[in-house]
Amino acid sequence: MKTRITELLDIKYPIFQGGMAWVADGDLAAAVSKAGGLGIIGGGNAPKEVVKANIDKIKAVTDRPFGVNIMLLSPFADDIVDLVIEEGVKVVTTGAGNPGKYMERFHDAGITVIPVVPSVALARRMEKLGADAVIAEGMEAGGHIGKLTTMTLVRQVVDAVNIPVIGAGGVADGRGAAAVFMLGAEAIQVGTRFVVAKESNAHQKFKNKILKAKDIDTVVSASIVGHPVRAIKNKLSSAYANAEKEFLRGEKSQEDIEELGAGALRNAVVDGDVDNGSVMAGQIAGFVTQEETCEDILKDLYYGAAEIIKTEAERWADVEK
Repeated sequence: MKTRITELLDIKYPIFQGGMAWVADGDLAAAVSKAGGLGIIGGGNAPKEVVKANIDKIKAVTDRPFGVNIMLLSPFADDIVDLVIEEGVKVVTTGAGNPGKYMERFHDAGITVIPVVPSVALARRMEKLGADAVIAEGMEAGGHIGKLTTMTLVRQVVDAVNIPVIGAGGVADGRGAAAVFMLGAEAIQVGTRFVVAKESNAHQKFKNKILKAKDIDTVVSASIVGHPVRAIKNKLSSAYANAEKEFLRGEKSQEDIEELGAGALRNAVVDGDVDNGSVMAGQIAGFVTQEETCEDILKDLYYGAAEIIKTEAERWADVEK
């Protein structure tokens, strides 16, 4: 299966691994890229030297393409932009901000720029700014989310822009991948399933929380104050819900609520505090039940989608007869 994305990025599978902060390190991204997908380092709020160390890890393992996700609201964003140019990174995905002021520098350095977008309006804006593609991410995804579902968002973004669209949010197997391809996407981005990959360095307690999750176990927090985030229900999400009620009653300030989330993701991913930390995961967590290698995940997604598409094509061909 060749798409504009596989041709543009020189990757075997039209599959991105999400640039998840604290989870998407050099080991995970290297395993995905080496196996034929696009591994992405999650820059998050990490300083330049941390991201550099992860880039070095990938370069030591494979010469296949990889990307870096830059969170543009990070205090280190300018440093990370300098770093990816210095290191010859070929792909940058962006979130939490506008990459417009960096676009010329990125393109002069030969970098493909792919922003994550939650709406048609933002997708159009990114295209006008010169983005090479966009990731249309539905609210089924883990972490910070928008308001539209993958099913409604991807098809509208595909119709609204001329650049390639990568569909994300709620994709964890070949059936989900096939559905997103049928909406017009030319690649998919997968997060939650890669969190529990064998090459993922996420704490085992973090992985287990996902592996044991049911279909209704994620919840959206910070929908009143801050930016909505999806994670698996725990003591922290309950504390958020109570704090937002108190905020509406004038009993807590915005700063009080923001303090609840400070360092929460690291606490869960690195330290394994899955009660008081933020266990960011998508709604598809209830479907993810085993640890596998990145290679196995990529093959299952790709060939699973191919089989579904082939079977459905044959079935509709029989109907026409």
